[in-house]
Amino acid sequence: MSQPSISVIVTTYNWPEALAKVLAGLKRQQYKRMEVIIADDGSTDATAEVIRHYRKECDFPLLHCWQPDEGFRAAMIRNRAVAQASNDYLIFIDGDCIPMPHFISNHAKLAQKGWLVSGARVLLNQPFTKEIFSQELTIEQWSHQQWLLAGFSRKCNRFCPTLKLPLGKLRAFSPYRWQGVKTCNLGLWREDFVAVNGLNEDFIGWGFEDSDLVIRLQKKGIKKKFGKYAVEVLHLWHPSQDRSNVEANAKRLQRTIECSQVKANKGIEQYISHDDC
Repeated sequence: MSQPSISVIVTTYNWPEALAKVLAGLKRQQYKRMEVIIADDGSTDATAEVIRHYRKECDFPLLHCWQPDEGFRAAMIRNRAVAQASNDYLIFIDGDCIPMPHFISNHAKLAQKGWLVSGARVLLNQPFTKEIFSQELTIEQWSHQQWLLAGFSRKCNRFCPTLKLPLGKLRAFSPYRWQGVKTCNLGLWREDFVAVNGLNEDFIGWGFEDSDLVIRLQKKGIKKKFGKYAVEVLHLWHPSQDRSNVEANAKRLQRTIECSQVKANKGIEQYISHDDC
């Protein structure tokens, strides 16, 4: 099967310095059949300025999908962004997760009908994150040796994030395990996302909207591939999100687990119909 055209959905909120690092990483991708859509959950104009700058620098379409700042509404802004997407395959990352040059091409190689791909994060610690910004480090271009040194120095939680392993059939070892799948690094077909009505916008605030999506996809028959050692992103350190809604969201997730419903009550269909982005 030929490799797909890809829409990269980058979720962001008021951290333009991190978004600039992510866009610089996307600019260096070897895979060229892509567009990038910034799913902006209410940032100020500083974020828009970063996007305007990179729009001139990048050789792929760079779109900005924005909604007013009314609290953490990641499910809604991702739905709105996907409604703008024009390509067959979606890759979700966050605006604090820097991709390495092979990231998109490796996702494209793993893309397969009937499957989603769950990627992984390399967690960078706080001092190292500060160093990345203060010294303007292009860590996505680092060598194996540089990352080995960073790992031994405990700057990150992996000794060598540049290490790639051809796991083959082992990537399908747990096709219906939803735990640990996150929209900070997730690949899936747009038609599958739309078929389950996208992310459930009843999930407000931090927590579990990505798990809810994956469970509904699996109920539809979509299986999971393990993307570790192929599609990692470099996660910049930041303080933890406000988790005051986590208990309510956990209850919503439990209802999803227990029922047979596949489509979100409030999802992407409203934007596909009315083109609200």
